Amino acid sequence: MAAPSPRCKPHGPHGALSKVHDRRMMQTSPFTMPIRSIRLLAAALLVVLAAFVSVAASAQDQRANHIAARLVPERAAMPGETIELAIEMVPQDGWHGYWLNPGDAGFGMGLDWDLPVGASTGEPRYPTPEPLLIGTLMNHVYEGPYAVLVPFTVPDDAAPGSRLKIGVEADWLACTDRVCVPEQADLSATITVAQTAGKADARFDRWRQALPAPVASQGRYAIDGEQMRIAVPLAAGAEASDPHLFVADDGYVDYAAPQSFSREGDWLGASTTARQGAEGDGPVAMVLRLDGAGTGIAFTAEPGDVPAVAAAGGVPDTLWGGAGLALVLAAFAGGLLLNIMPCVFPILSLKAIHLARAGGDGHAARREALAYTAGVVLAVLALGTVMLALRAAGNEVGWAFQLQEPATVVLLLALVAAITANLAGMFEFTLPVRVEAGGGGAFMTGLLAAVAATPCTAPFMAAAMGAALLLPPVQALVLFAALGLGLAAPFLAIGFIPAVRRMLPRPGAWMVRFRHIMAMPMALTGLALLWLCVRLGGVPLLAGGLVIVAIVLGLCWIARRKQRGGGSALMPAVAACLVAVVGAAGASALAPPDGDRGSDVAIPGSIPFDEQALAQARAKGPVFLYFTADWCVTCKVNESVAIDRDSVIDSFDEHGVTVMVGDWTRRDPAITRFLASQGAAGVPLYLWYRPGQGAEQLPQVLHSQLLIDRATLSNPTTRL
Repeated sequence: MAAPSPRCKPHGPHGALSKVHDRRMMQTSPFTMPIRSIRLLAAALLVVLAAFVSVAASAQDQRANHIAARLVPERAAMPGETIELAIEMVPQDGWHGYWLNPGDAGFGMGLDWDLPVGASTGEPRYPTPEPLLIGTLMNHVYEGPYAVLVPFTVPDDAAPGSRLKIGVEADWLACTDRVCVPEQADLSATITVAQTAGKADARFDRWRQALPAPVASQGRYAIDGEQMRIAVPLAAGAEASDPHLFVADDGYVDYAAPQSFSREGDWLGASTTARQGAEGDGPVAMVLRLDGAGTGIAFTAEPGDVPAVAAAGGVPDTLWGGAGLALVLAAFAGGLLLNIMPCVFPILSLKAIHLARAGGDGHAARREALAYTAGVVLAVLALGTVMLALRAAGNEVGWAFQLQEPATVVLLLALVAAITANLAGMFEFTLPVRVEAGGGGAFMTGLLAAVAATPCTAPFMAAAMGAALLLPPVQALVLFAALGLGLAAPFLAIGFIPAVRRMLPRPGAWMVRFRHIMAMPMALTGLALLWLCVRLGGVPLLAGGLVIVAIVLGLCWIARRKQRGGGSALMPAVAACLVAVVGAAGASALAPPDGDRGSDVAIPGSIPFDEQALAQARAKGPVFLYFTADWCVTCKVNESVAIDRDSVIDSFDEHGVTVMVGDWTRRDPAITRFLASQGAAGVPLYLWYRPGQGAEQLPQVLHSQLLIDRATLSNPTTRL
C-alpha cells in the first residue's frame, strides 16, 4: 500500500476525512499526476514567454528609432559641482536630426527631466548645424552622429559615495529627404558623487569641439524692409570659406533665401531676406558656420546700425553708388557683347538690310536706329517685368525662363520659319506705308532681336542679371534697360555717327543676295529649335511643331500668290499668327511633362546636380559643377570646345575630380535658387570647388587648359 500523502494528516480530528482522501487518491487515474504537472509547466512557460515578449517588444521599440539615443555623464562629480550630460544621437544612414531651430520644417528636441531632489539642469548646447535644402524648404540638421550637451548641477547635500540616478524623456523628429518620423526614448544614467573630481570621458572633448565657439563681442543687426543685415564679430585672421548664418529665434529671416557675406576688418557683413513682419526689437542668438567641416561661432546680435553689405554673389543692395554704377556698366557691356553671340546673329541680318536701305540719308538712319532701340529696350523691359512678377508670386524663374516652356519654343519655331521664308523670297510682307515711314519695321526687328537674345548670357552680364533678381523692382528694371541699350548700341552708333554710317555699302543688287544668304543661318536656327522641341517635349512636341510650321509656310505661300495678283498679304499673315499661337498652346499640352531629354552630358559619368550630393562630393575631393541648358548656344559651344575633350576627361580621372551637371532646359526651382545664390540669373555657370574651400566661379568662355590646370592644383599630391 502506498504511503499516505504528506499533505494529509493520518491522525487527529480529521483523520476519517484523511483516510477517505487517501482512498480517492489511490482510485485516481495513473495519468492524473502527469497531466497536472504538464499544466503547471505550460503555465510557467507562458509566464516566461510573456516576459520574453515584453523584453523583445521593449528592445524592438528601441531598435525602431532611426536615431539611436543614449544619456552619457561626463564623469563623477563633487557635491554642488556642475558637469555636463551628453545626449548622444546616432542617425541611421540617410536620416538626420534637427538643431534647436529646425528651419522651415521639423522640430527640435524636447526634454522632460527626472532629477534627484536639489539637482538641476541648464540650457542644452547644440553643435554647429548644417543647412539642408529639400525642395523649397531649408532645414537646419545633423546628418551624422552628434551630441547635445546639457549642464547638470549636483545637489549641495549629496553624500560622497552615493549614486544619483538621472532620467529624461526625450522626443525628437527623425527625417530623410522623403519622410519624417516622431521618435521618443526614456534615457537614464547614474552619476557617482565623489570627494574629488573624477576622470572625464574622452568623448566629451570631441563633442565640445563640435559646439560653436562663443564670441564675447556682440554683433549688430538691422531689418530694412525685406532685407536683414547682420554685422558678425569675426577676427580679421579667421577664415570663413563657406559661411552660413543660423538664427536661433524663429520669425526673423527667410531660411531658404540666399545669404551673402563681405569682410571688413574684424567684422563679417551678412545680408539675407527678412521674414515678412519681422521687427528688430531685442537681442537675437545666432550661429555662424564657417566652413564645410562644421566649425562655427555663437554670438548674440543687438539691434543697431549695420553698414550696407553685399547681397548674394557680391551684389550691392542699391544701384545708387559706385558698386551699383559698375553693375549698370556690366549690364550695358553684356548687351553689347550679345551682338556677336551666335543666338543673336541671324536676327542682325534683318537690321543690316534696313540700315542699308537708309543709305546716306542721315535722318532715315537715325529714325531706324531709334525705332530699333525702342523695340529692343521695350522687349527686354517686358521680359524683365514678367520675370520679376513671377518671382514675386513665388515662382522660381530666371533669365530666358520663357525658353523652358514648350509653347514658347513652338511659337519661336513658327516665327523663325516665317522669317526664313521671307528672307528666302518666298513672300514679302510690308507694313503700311505710314507705319513703315515711322520706323515700324525697325521697331519690330528690335523686338525680335531681344527675344532671340534671351538664350545667351554674355560675359559681364551674369552679375548684372543676378543682381536684378535681388534689387528692388525699379532698380532691377534700370539694369534691364541698360542691357537693352547695350544690345542696341551698335545701331545707335550707325544712326548717329556719320563716319560709322559711311562704312555701310551702298544699296544695290547685293542686298537681294545678302538676304538670301541670311536665310541659311535662320534656317539653321529653325533646325536647332526643332531639336529643342525633341528635348523639351519628345516626339509629340516635335510632330506638333512640324505641323504648325507646315501650316505657317502654306499661309506664306498663299500670301505670295495674293501679292503677285496685286492683293494684300495681311489676311494670310494674320491667319499665320493665329495658327502659331493656338497651335503652340495645343502642341505643348500634348508634350510629356519631362520630355525626352535623355542623359546627354559633356563628360560620361557625370552626376546630376543635387545640393546634398554636392556636399558629399566636396567632402571626397575636388568638384567641377556646371549648369547648362539645351537652348543655350553658349553652353553647348563651351561643352564642345572645352569640356568634352579627351585631355580634360583624362585629367579629371587622374586627379579624382567629381563632375556634376545642372540641366536647366526645363524649369527646375532648385537650380534656379542655387543660381541666384551664386549671383547668376541664367546659364552658363561654371563652379570649381577645391577641397575645404568655397566655390570659384570660372569664366563663361571656357578653354580646356583652364580646367586641366584647376584639376592639377586641386589634387593635394600635386598642389604647389
